[in-house]
Amino acid sequence: MTDLRIGKLPDGLVGPTRALLDRAFGGEFTEEDWDHAVGGVHAVLVDEGVVLAHASVVSRSIRVDGRWYEAGYLEAVACDPDRHGHGLGSQVVDAVTDVIRDRDELGVLSTGAHAFYERLGWTRWQGTSWVLDGGGLHRTAADDDALMVLRTDGSADLRTDGEIACLARPGDDW
Repeated sequence: MTDLRIGKLPDGLVGPTRALLDRAFGGEFTEEDWDHAVGGVHAVLVDEGVVLAHASVVSRSIRVDGRWYEAGYLEAVACDPDRHGHGLGSQVVDAVTDVIRDRDELGVLSTGAHAFYERLGWTRWQGTSWVLDGGGLHRTAADDDALMVLRTDGSADLRTDGEIACLARPGDDW
C-alpha cells in the first residue's frame, strides 16, 4: 500500500530517502544538496517501507525586482529511476506545491526538467538571476534558464522578466 507522508522527514526514512536521492541523481547529489533539503517540509511516497519518491520545500528569502518575498524553494525532487513515468514525482511535487501555496508568497526552483514542472503549474523565469553575499550582488547568468517560479496569492501579479536574487549559501546558490 502506497503512503504519502507530508511534514518533517521521519527518522526512519532519512537513510532510505538519502539512498533514493543518490540513485536518482547518479551519485551526484552532494552533502550540500542534502543539507539544503533536510530542514524543510517533506513529501515522501513510501510503499512497504521503500521510498519511491521525495520532494521538500524550504523557506528562503527571494528578491524580485527589489522586493523581498518569503519563498518556498523546492529541493531534492526525485523518483525511483525504475518507476519513472508512473506519476510518483508529480504526487510529491503536488504535495509540496500545496504547502507553498498555503504558506509562502512565492515558489522557486532550479531545474533542467521544465516541461515536468510547467504541467504542474510552474512558470519559467524569463529575466536575469543574481546572488547576494557579503560582497554584494553578483550575476548568476548560468542559472537564468534553470529557474522557475510558482505564483501564489502573495505574488499573483508577479512579472517573470525582471531580476531575481537569492541569498548565497554553501554549494549551489540556486
